[in-house]
Amino acid sequence: MTRSTRQRERTRETVEDDEQEGIRTCPECESDNLVKDSDRGELICEDCGLVVEEEKIDPGPEWRAFNHQERQEKSRVGAPTTQTMHDKGLTTTIDWKDKDAYGRSISSKKRSQMHRLRKWQERIRTKDAGERNLQFALSEIDRMASALGVPRSVREVASVIYRRALKEDLIRGRSIEGVATSALYAACRKEGIPRSLEEISEVSRVERKEIGRTYRYISQELGLEMRPVDPKKYVPRFCSELELSEEVQTKANEIIEKTAEEGLLSGKSPTGYAAAAIYAASLLCNEKKTQREVADVAQVTEVTIRNRYQEQIEAMGIHG
Repeated sequence: MTRSTRQRERTRETVEDDEQEGIRTCPECESDNLVKDSDRGELICEDCGLVVEEEKIDPGPEWRAFNHQERQEKSRVGAPTTQTMHDKGLTTTIDWKDKDAYGRSISSKKRSQMHRLRKWQERIRTKDAGERNLQFALSEIDRMASALGVPRSVREVASVIYRRALKEDLIRGRSIEGVATSALYAACRKEGIPRSLEEISEVSRVERKEIGRTYRYISQELGLEMRPVDPKKYVPRFCSELELSEEVQTKANEIIEKTAEEGLLSGKSPTGYAAAAIYAASLLCNEKKTQREVADVAQVTEVTIRNRYQEQIEAMGIHG
């Protein structure tokens, strides 16, 4: 009698318990192609069929779910820990809905009681001034990251960089907002989602000069080893804002690649370089944009675009 499809399904974790058990191999044929049959609790060699281990404990949940909503409803654990909260999300919170477990509205007496509890809950989450400052810095990083539209991973990396700066006592003598903004700028570069200093300073409460100075300091002290920003990283975003086609984007990347090989990129601002390449590409593809339009999107001056544009077309051998 053949086994049902569900029974035959095996979790193909090519034994990812390597950290705990070392790399497992089959004692019969020495193959490392081992699979887990969670229905039978067995570890089986898929090449020769030997049952390497039986009566294995399944660490997974005892329930099954077929979509995200079911998984959320059946799960009995909270959210994962996060670096973006000062207590790493390990605290409790009292909801603001003012409803009981059945979704019914609570009485006014209970509401005022819950309001007082919430207030005290917020107060006791931070035990000293250091934690209050960390809470403020991380909330600033979250606010700026939301305004910039960067993904969650960038916020996590920025929070880790800020925590490291705090541990190394690099905050002393500097503003909390300045270090928080610099940590976010560094995280954007680390994650390959660069934002220019102008864009960062627009959402920050700190001047561009201070952000740059603080960024260089924490980058050096923490040994972040930042690679130069690739101008091509800016091209898709700038082209999207200018409503230019895929053809212009490809051409701009081609211009950047060819001119960078000539050594023109050295010492130049990556945003200005990308903006000039987009301007040149828009002319070549008959989707003309003015230097003013491109400069506004890239937050550089028209003079920068003109200078970089002239250098690029000369290097490409194009006569404008």
